[in-house]
Amino acid sequence: MSELAHDVRLVSASLVHPNGHRALRAVSLALGAGERVAVIGPSGAGKTTLVRVLATSLKPSGGGLAIGGVDPWQLGVAALRRLRATIGVVHQSPPIPPRLRVVTAVLAGRLGTWPAWRSLASLFVPRDAAAARTALDRLDLGERVFDRCDRLSGGQLQRVGIARVLCQQANVILADEPVSALDPALADLSVGALVAENETRGATLVASLHAVDLALKWFPRIVGMKDGEIVFDRPTAAVTSAMLHELYATEGRVLPQQGVDVVDRSVRRANVVVLKRPGCQ
Repeated sequence: MSELAHDVRLVSASLVHPNGHRALRAVSLALGAGERVAVIGPSGAGKTTLVRVLATSLKPSGGGLAIGGVDPWQLGVAALRRLRATIGVVHQSPPIPPRLRVVTAVLAGRLGTWPAWRSLASLFVPRDAAAARTALDRLDLGERVFDRCDRLSGGQLQRVGIARVLCQQANVILADEPVSALDPALADLSVGALVAENETRGATLVASLHAVDLALKWFPRIVGMKDGEIVFDRPTAAVTSAMLHELYATEGRVLPQQGVDVVDRSVRRANVVVLKRPGCQ
């Protein structure tokens, strides 16, 4: 696997589901190699669909996608498999078989780069349990490395899904609501682990986040989505309170958040929620 991050470019991409619902409407997005971007917006905005298109799980109905300068839909089966091995996806509800051991679930991140015999052997005798434990330790979950996944909570499973991508060492990390089941402290720890991959390895990171405060704290660029369209795409410092409240107008202009410590309580008492920028007192 290349150690260099991929740039990602989406050009006028649309996606219409078989039932006729238009989930994306001419979305264009350019991500430089090693960039870090948060995608926010109300429920139904198209955030999950955007992540799935970028992950090559869904083919756009119109427009184009290039990852590392390559159109994935022009590749043969083997080449597409190799490209997908460089893309790590963190799901809101990780698709992990319940009877699987945690160590095996984490090492599944390596399957795209291992030969078939090694992948099969690892199901019985984990080939690199130390790497799995290291990834889990970063998420305060190292002691569960040999547990079965059906013994874990939903939040713990989310962290196993993140550990899988950390172990994968992907060039592009796509996270879809990766900390929705976590308390504020663990959510902050987990997002911080993904950000560390971006900063230390140069992995391109795109995360759709429910909590606006996490997006403002950890990401230098914010993309706001609504009704399948990009409403704004700005450096975090240029995202105003008015822009955020307008984005969430259909949800009563209340900004979803992980922790109340970033809320200006004096304004909250006036029935308006305002998020302070990290570092503001």
